[in-house]
Formats: sequence, C-alpha cells, structure tokens
Amino acid sequence: MSYADKIKEDRQFVSRLIYSVLSDRMCVREAILKIPNKSKDKSIETVRHALIHREADEDFRYRDIDYRDEQDSYLEFLAETLQKGEPVPKNIIKEYDDFYNKNKEVLDIHYSDKMKNAINKICKFLNV
Repeated sequence: MSYADKIKEDRQFVSRLIYSVLSDRMCVREAILKIPNKSKDKSIETVRHALIHREADEDFRYRDIDYRDEQDSYLEFLAETLQKGEPVPKNIIKEYDDFYNKNKEVLDIHYSDKMKNAINKICKFLNV
C-alpha cells in the first residue's frame, strides 16, 4: 500500500468516526481515542482538534441549538471531505495550527491501552 493510499484510508476511517459521533453511535472521547495517533496528516490532526472542541463545548451545545447545529454541520463538512480522501481546506488547518501554536496548548491524546479500555467500558456502561 502506498503512502497516499494509507492517508486516504486513514481519512476515510476518521470520517466514519465523525459520522458515528454525529449519529450518537459513539461518544466523542471514544472517537478521539480511535483516531490514528501516528498519522502526520494535518487534516486528521485538525479533525482531532475539532472533535476536542465539540467535547469541550458540550454544555454550550445544550443551551444554544443554533450553535449545536452549526458545529454539527461543520463536522459533517469535515467528514464529507475526508470521506472523499481529500485534505481539509488549508484555511481551516491554519486556524487550528494558529490556535494551538499561539496558546502552546498542543494536545497530545496518546493514551495507554488501559486508559482506552477504561473509557470504552465507561461509555458502554453509560450506554453512549
């Protein structure tokens, strides 16, 4: 498998994760944990950060339906783009790069297998 094929496959996988979150078949945390950690693809990193923001905004999403709909539409756009194997638009990648580099809050979501298993069990127990 070529490098380009691997990137396309990873993007399509992440797209399916987003759709699982949007359809409430998977919790955001579980999706974040399943995103390939070793990928150097900026599009995948951008989507990881978009999902992190969705999780962080959960209480605001309940209070503001318009915000929730807009955020979900945005994630759906990202999922559609990745499903085609295409990169996320450069301006979107730049927005996330600028945010994380300026604030020096680069998030590293590399959990051990024990942590992944614990989160999966909690999600299953809560039926989310």
